[in-house]
Amino acid sequence: MKRNVIIMLAAFLLAPIAAVTAQPDPNFHIYICIGQSNMEGNPRPEQIDTEYSNPRFVTMNAVDFPDSKMGEWRIAVPPLARPNTGLTPADWFGRTMVQNMPEDVKVGIVMVAVAGCSIDLFDKDKFEAYIPNQAEWMKNICNAYGGNPYNRLIELCKKAQEDGVIKGILLHQGETNTNQPTWPGSVKKVYDDILADLGMEPASIPLLAGEVVAADQGGVCAAHNQIVATLPQTLPQALVVPAYGCEAGRDRLHFNCKGQRELGRRYAARMLGYLGF
Repeated sequence: MKRNVIIMLAAFLLAPIAAVTAQPDPNFHIYICIGQSNMEGNPRPEQIDTEYSNPRFVTMNAVDFPDSKMGEWRIAVPPLARPNTGLTPADWFGRTMVQNMPEDVKVGIVMVAVAGCSIDLFDKDKFEAYIPNQAEWMKNICNAYGGNPYNRLIELCKKAQEDGVIKGILLHQGETNTNQPTWPGSVKKVYDDILADLGMEPASIPLLAGEVVAADQGGVCAAHNQIVATLPQTLPQALVVPAYGCEAGRDRLHFNCKGQRELGRRYAARMLGYLGF
C-alpha cells in the first residue's frame, strides 16, 4: 500500500514537468508545402544539392523512405516528397532560411505534392470526385498518401505541431489550372480549410505562391502567372514568388536544378521579409 502511494505521489509531482517538456518549441518553425510536379521535384538532384546537410533543416516524411518511416523527422536532403522524386524549391528554401535566421531557430518541412494534379485534389470536398477520373500513375501517387493527400497532410501537420509552430504555407501549383479564373478562390478555400483543420486562427500565416515557369524561359503555362498575380486580391495573406529568370528544363514546364535553387531562395526571401529579416 505504501509503495502504491509513493508511486502515485511521484507521478503527481512529475506530471507538471512532463507537461512543460511536451510543449512545442517556438523556435522550431514549420512550413507546409503543397503542389504538383515542380513542388514535389522534377529534376534529379546534383552533387551540390546532396552534399549539403544541416541538422537545423529537417523534413517530416509523408510516406515511408528506405531508411526512415512516415511521420518521422529526418535531416532534409533530397528527395523530400517521396523516394524517386527530385529537387524541389523547398530544398533551397529551407537552406536559405536557416542560413539567415538566428542559430537557435530550426526549420521543418511537411510536404505533400502530386505531379499533374489540379488544385481540386487538395480540396477536401472535391478530391473524392476528382481522383477516379485521373490517370493510373496519379492514382498510384494518391494511394501512396493513403488515397487522400489532403488528409495525410493534415495528419502529419498535427503531428508536427506537437514539436514546433507552423509559420507558413508554400504552394507551387497551377500548371494544370492554367487560364482558370476560379483558381484563386480554390486556393483560398484550401488555405482556409488547412488552418481550420489544424486549429489555427484564420488568416494567421502567409501563403507563398510561386509562379510557374515564366515567359522569359518559354514557359508553356506562363499565362497562368497572370492569374497567380491576382491571388492577393482574393487571399490577402498570399505572397507571390516571381519565377522570371529561373531556368527551365527542356520541356519548358519544369524548372531545372538551377531554376529550382533560385526559386527556393526567392521563397525564402519573401518569408524572411515577412518575418522582418
